[in-house]
Amino acid sequence: MMLNPVGRQLLARLGGVDEQVLVRALPAFGDGPHPTPPGMPAGPGEAAWPDTAAGRWKVASAGEYGPVAYGCRLCTAARTGHDTVVVRYVAPWQRVCARHQRWMQTCGDGHRHRNLDLRASPEVAAAQRAWPKVARTAAAADADPGRVFALTHAVVCAWWEQALGWERERIWPARLHAVAGGDAGPRFWWWRVVTRDAVTFPETVTLAAVLLDPGVQERIWDDHGRGGPVRPFRPDGAFLRELAVRLERPWLAKCEQAAERGLVLEGPLHAGPLLDCMGAFTRIRRGQQHSKGYGLDPWWLRAEHRPASARVQLRALAERVAAARHAGEDRAARPGGGTFAARRLFRDRDGRATTAYYRAR
Repeated sequence: MMLNPVGRQLLARLGGVDEQVLVRALPAFGDGPHPTPPGMPAGPGEAAWPDTAAGRWKVASAGEYGPVAYGCRLCTAARTGHDTVVVRYVAPWQRVCARHQRWMQTCGDGHRHRNLDLRASPEVAAAQRAWPKVARTAAAADADPGRVFALTHAVVCAWWEQALGWERERIWPARLHAVAGGDAGPRFWWWRVVTRDAVTFPETVTLAAVLLDPGVQERIWDDHGRGGPVRPFRPDGAFLRELAVRLERPWLAKCEQAAERGLVLEGPLHAGPLLDCMGAFTRIRRGQQHSKGYGLDPWWLRAEHRPASARVQLRALAERVAAARHAGEDRAARPGGGTFAARRLFRDRDGRATTAYYRAR
């Protein structure tokens, strides 16, 4: 509810709380409808007179006042005695309820799960406890912790899409199935969208710590030629070997020689945002200049590299299912046509390749 100035004063008086306290607690408290000018008709939720309390409903937005997530259901029930829906302004690195081991999902993602159970994946909560140290390291290096998190999250989400082809991957499949309640079953693809941010959160924090490490930045500089002739980043270079070890996946750096693409050799850890970050580190060390600073900000994230939200992914998944259903109907209508089934490859809880068949009807 967005209140006008008179409405805000009334709320503060009824609650016995100073308005300045409410401003600090509620980012949107200072916004609201303004009085309608004399002689003009009052619109919905607007006050016709300056001394009339008025308000209007507004759906919580993740982009206007900060990320909005559903509060922990168990905390809410303990305090209110009811299973009431509560939304909070919560940063993406503060989504774990430490008391009940629940992940607070982003509002408006288009699914019914407000929280995810993390009791079988304690490493997610451990990553949240580790983040404040990473944030302090970023601040000490004159980097905005929020921008650092956004870039590393984009990198890890790119890996998340590639990981379906990582034959030796075991960590993410096991964690995904655990967060999904023990086994995602035939709804694997749906759960893969809904649990992505929770499942990849430990790797996001780990990558942020790695990129902020001066020693690791020195390895990036070594791999690029240390001021001599520019060398392409190799998938088996010192930096990516160190990164694979920190990610507890040393086999990621033991890949076959990849095909050259410009000045970059593609590998299993290839990701556009990561290459942008590495390139910025080396350009800064080489003393390259640009009148507008282009390419010199390691934490700059291109718009096209921002990961798709769960809402967008679920919509795309629904469209694929609908297209498969229509294709099945067309096939069944033709002479000799059979019932359509979509065959998809996914990873089971142990990381083994498994095939699932989705019948159109």
